[in-house]
Amino acid sequence: MRNTLLLLILLCSISISAQINFSGKLVDDKTNSPISLGEIYLANNETELSNLTDENGKFTFGQIPAGIYEMAVLINFDTIYKEKIELTQNTEKQLKISSSNVDLKEVVVSKKIFQKKADRFVFDVSNSSIAKGNDAFHLLKQTPLVSTTDGKTLKILNKSDVIIYINGRKSNMDNEAIIEMLKNTPSENIQKIEIITVPGSEFQVEANTGVINIVMKKETTNGYNGSVRLVDNQGYYNNPSMNASLNFRKDKLAINTGIYTGMYKSREEIDLSNGNQNFITTSKGYIADPNTNFGGNIGLDYELSANQNIGLTYNYRYNKSFDAVFTFDNSYNGVLLNRTTKTEDAQIRNHSLNLNYEIKTDTIGSKLMTNASVLFYKRGMESINETFPYDNSEYQALRQFIPQKIDNISLNADYIAKTKKENTWLFGANYIYTKTDNDTKQDNLINGNFTPDEVFTNHFLYKENILGLYLTFERKLSEKLSGKIGTRVEITKTEGDIIGKNNSFKNDYTNFLPYLTLNYDINKSNNLSYTFSSRVKRPAFWELNPARTYLTPTNYLQNNPFMSSSKYYKQELNYLLKGTYFLNVDFEYVQDASGQIPLQGTVKNLATGETTEFLRYIRMNYGDKKTVNATIGLNKELYNGIWNMSYSATFMYQNYSGVVKSDPTYIAQPGLEETLYPYVLNSSSTSAHLKFDNNIRLSANKDWFLGVNYWYLSSFELELGKLGQQHSFDINLKKIWTNWTVLFEAENIFDTANVQITNNEPNGNFNNLYQKNYRRQFTLSVSYKFGNQKIKKSRDINEANSTIKSRL
Repeated sequence: MRNTLLLLILLCSISISAQINFSGKLVDDKTNSPISLGEIYLANNETELSNLTDENGKFTFGQIPAGIYEMAVLINFDTIYKEKIELTQNTEKQLKISSSNVDLKEVVVSKKIFQKKADRFVFDVSNSSIAKGNDAFHLLKQTPLVSTTDGKTLKILNKSDVIIYINGRKSNMDNEAIIEMLKNTPSENIQKIEIITVPGSEFQVEANTGVINIVMKKETTNGYNGSVRLVDNQGYYNNPSMNASLNFRKDKLAINTGIYTGMYKSREEIDLSNGNQNFITTSKGYIADPNTNFGGNIGLDYELSANQNIGLTYNYRYNKSFDAVFTFDNSYNGVLLNRTTKTEDAQIRNHSLNLNYEIKTDTIGSKLMTNASVLFYKRGMESINETFPYDNSEYQALRQFIPQKIDNISLNADYIAKTKKENTWLFGANYIYTKTDNDTKQDNLINGNFTPDEVFTNHFLYKENILGLYLTFERKLSEKLSGKIGTRVEITKTEGDIIGKNNSFKNDYTNFLPYLTLNYDINKSNNLSYTFSSRVKRPAFWELNPARTYLTPTNYLQNNPFMSSSKYYKQELNYLLKGTYFLNVDFEYVQDASGQIPLQGTVKNLATGETTEFLRYIRMNYGDKKTVNATIGLNKELYNGIWNMSYSATFMYQNYSGVVKSDPTYIAQPGLEETLYPYVLNSSSTSAHLKFDNNIRLSANKDWFLGVNYWYLSSFELELGKLGQQHSFDINLKKIWTNWTVLFEAENIFDTANVQITNNEPNGNFNNLYQKNYRRQFTLSVSYKFGNQKIKKSRDINEANSTIKSRL
């Protein structure tokens, strides 16, 4: 560790070389009048840049590496001019073009819309017709390898969780705010989208997590711009929302800020049943959960010199869910026994602050990046659970207080060293400290008074220290072959204590996580790549909080503080043909896999001999999991960009192996005896996921667009049981008037995306779940962008605590 710190100090003292400026003006060759909103594109093996001309036809690229570039001019996404240009000093150039006299078929820039580079796929949005009049979220939905089945979260190849990066840096927002930000970002501002199916050692991500890096266009003028978006969503309930953003730049200072607010009241119809040949218990009812969200962010970025930047970002999110209602009618062997009603008030406050410093140490891309982050998360929840009998049995009630407080400090430093031989080294270290405080209280109604339940009242403290050291090396071995190799060492120390119950634990472990990728350009039309990765997945903090969430008195969710991390090993093979057709095959093995396990059992009252059956959904490590996936797909434009199609078909094989025989959270109670039935996972299944996205331009003016999309997911096995098939047909219609965009969306039109899980165990026990989510929704949104749309965006800063946010 001492040598690493010395290395970072020495790297900061490296002399800094100057870079050059390239500027100019784009004019019509006949009238000599300026051409605005023309895209100037520069690219070579090391750099890819894009800029838009202003109202005077002027453009500027500041502080770029000297070298030979391929330069192109694009108007309305059409390439009308190109040349090779050598930039060795500050250069100013006037470009004269005439789009009417250029044969577009003869002048084509040699960049592909979809291609494989090193460890990632690159979707060149600026060279694709679907970018016109879209927003970032809908653009991602149509990006190859990316999908969504709920309109709220994104997946890569239908299996990986996704972390969003912008310009190579982790977005400083939680998932809900990120989705709103993407829906409010015009796709015309995006240069390209990078899909990293298997992140390298330098990425601070949990296992089975992919990365989507959105590269924004880099405009350089001063000024301000912004956007406002109003949304009305009609599902079971009506939910309005609003978000707005503002960007300002003045010379060396850049400021970006945004706010959002909205309502999201959801309703779910639920049908639960479990039992065996001797009994069946059913619970039917609904959950109505009203949510009000408010949040915002502000980012400051200051250019200390031509090669140094310092940035500060702050994010805040508040969520309120008062008067949530859970209501279930409960039956035993077909006889209606009682109704359980739960009312709940919950609220979340989330503050995050990040300080970033970056220094470029040469002209070819070497730089040092450091981040320091703090995060404060606080959740409060109060609920009353009442059971009203339909017979002569006793009225029951319990009251719960389940707060959670999370404090986190995260630090990281990365140095990227580039060489003139096109090699790249990355040295990095990160430290993460997290403390959680969970003071759960449960009171039972006894003789008309709420009395503390000594068994299920607990105060759980948890501490986690993670030190990570990582190194990667990337090299172009030949004109066709390139590779990247790396490793990550993570030293983890955890300790937990349930105060006053003599129930504490410590867990120290070290993980060595190697990584390798090879990329082979067979020829201009064929590319082949291979990747191996190993990662660790730690439980979310809420999963560790030893609290129960009751659906009914005998059916509840149970968290588990004794869960351990899971280790993932993944191999992936990719083939890309002509930048249009792709094949992906991967194998993943998970050791000490975890999930939500349905444990059935009985509680016997030793005094009366009465036996009560229960179903406990508990978070547990259960054994091993193996997955094989094969995906074929295409991304293609037809009829000069009028019709853009993104189709894919994924075929999956999954195998679960393990058994859960005991509950580590169980505490014996006087006078009661619990019997637990072992839960055996020994299942395999095959399934398919189909995705068909179509974007059709309806007008020559490129101001009307129609989207027609469909996805299908066949049934397959989960830890809980077998998930039934789902599918959804969606359409959207978009109209653009200069800076205004109106979008109408209809999702899950035929109401076919509900959840049904069935599980039949070898011992005769069964448990089934049907959940109607009301995903059929109609949304109307109006957005307006204002100001100078060509100002340079402030740097988007990577956060030291990015992995912690994914576990909240």
